[in-house]
Amino acid sequence: MKTLVVVGTRPEAIKMAPVIEELKKFSDTYVCSTGQHKEMLSQVLSIFSINPDISLDTMSPGRSLNILAARQLSALDSVFEKYQPDWVLVQGDTTTAFCACLAAFQRGIKVGHVEAGLRTGDLNSPFPEEANRQLISKIATLHFAPTQSAASALTAEGIPAKNIHVTGNTVVDAVNSIFSSHCSSAPKQLKSYLPNLDKSSPPIILVTCHRRENFGATLENICIMLRKLASIYTDYTWIMPVHMNPNVKSPVHSILGDIPNFKLIDPLDYASNLYLISRASLIVSDSGGIQEEAPTFGTPVVVMREHTERMEGVTAGFATLAGQSPSSIERAIHLWLKDPTARMRLASLPNPYGDGLASKRIASILSDTPMEPFDD
Repeated sequence: MKTLVVVGTRPEAIKMAPVIEELKKFSDTYVCSTGQHKEMLSQVLSIFSINPDISLDTMSPGRSLNILAARQLSALDSVFEKYQPDWVLVQGDTTTAFCACLAAFQRGIKVGHVEAGLRTGDLNSPFPEEANRQLISKIATLHFAPTQSAASALTAEGIPAKNIHVTGNTVVDAVNSIFSSHCSSAPKQLKSYLPNLDKSSPPIILVTCHRRENFGATLENICIMLRKLASIYTDYTWIMPVHMNPNVKSPVHSILGDIPNFKLIDPLDYASNLYLISRASLIVSDSGGIQEEAPTFGTPVVVMREHTERMEGVTAGFATLAGQSPSSIERAIHLWLKDPTARMRLASLPNPYGDGLASKRIASILSDTPMEPFDD
């Protein structure tokens, strides 16, 4: 059997790395990078010791999503013609995932969708991810749902149950692998920004923001709110790896750049990011990946979004869906920081996103030796 795995962004690479490792045990497996987020993607592939067999250059700064999609469809069509895979595997909800799925479908190639079934029900939240994953579900062959809730969403949309497999989320597999091998102490990149970071340093609040729906006045108002809170909670070190997008970088630096206990740093490699997640007393973020990664360490998350396709973490008590209103986000932050037992309580709860065996389940299904599904 010949399998071709397509990735284009950092989250895709993180979540597909353990799948690639398992697939290589029984199939001819090739990795194609579309270069959607070239620098961040290369960084992650390196830490997992993955060298793409095919490297495309489809990203062009400042171009529209339509131009990116057109370039990807054309480039991927040539790749599929050359390699003639039996299966194409895609992950999540990116432009790369959708274009790879569509290009494979139109060549009659079977598609496996990793992390299938996540839904907010609002095509504009998040944009364009919600549309991408709904469209992928319409044409994929097999759907690897991370949780029973995701599987139920697929069933409700008319996907045959025989084509849906509950596997757990592969991000848990990736976190376990990288944290155990790279994070026994603060990674080198993190020390270059925060040389005094150790077990005895002040407690940490980690902040990340990159979603399109938070650009503009929304992000500016969030930053004003964070500035206020940093002046109240001065015994915490607030750390924000700032996304390279100028829509994020400009307002963040202009509003938060002069606060002594608010450290603005460049984007981190994956090991450094996991180390901060593990050390943080609280995370304030609009990231989907962080919502899935934080439960491994019992770290609470305030989610700065109106909708989340990861309600399992909210339901289990690991996250607060605060919306985009600065006052609501501020209220949620206060509640977590005034609860000193929060981390201890969360540490005793099972991870709602997986048990670290998702990649083995996906590989076993493709090799016709299925394992027991993940029971969340």
